[in-house]
Amino acid sequence: MSIPFEALAEPSRRRILDLLRERPRLVGELTEELGLSQPGTSKHLRVLREAGLVEVRRDAQRRWYELRSEPLAELDAWLAHYRHLWSDSLDRLERHLDTMAAAENETEAEDGTQHGTEHEDTAPAQKDSPS
Repeated sequence: MSIPFEALAEPSRRRILDLLRERPRLVGELTEELGLSQPGTSKHLRVLREAGLVEVRRDAQRRWYELRSEPLAELDAWLAHYRHLWSDSLDRLERHLDTMAAAENETEAEDGTQHGTEHEDTAPAQKDSPS
């Protein structure tokens, strides 16, 4: 399991997976999209291939790289046990923000103001017009 995590730690490799999620690609396409050198792209592809995250299909002189979803499904299944940790935290944050918003609305109602604007209780004085 540590090998896929190590492979995914590098942003360029995650970008490669994002591109391969759309469709299989040639090394040249990936190199162009990433703005890396061809040897640099090939190095990242080798790491991803060794981690089992991509596979290569040869077509004459060309090599097509494709995403392998199985290792990602395994990672997802492992992470599922931890999702409740951030889900619970997000739920607590949502409740806190709701409480803050309700308190702010109460304060505004008591003051007779609305967020971002002030209201005066009196209308502007009108000048008396000469008769």
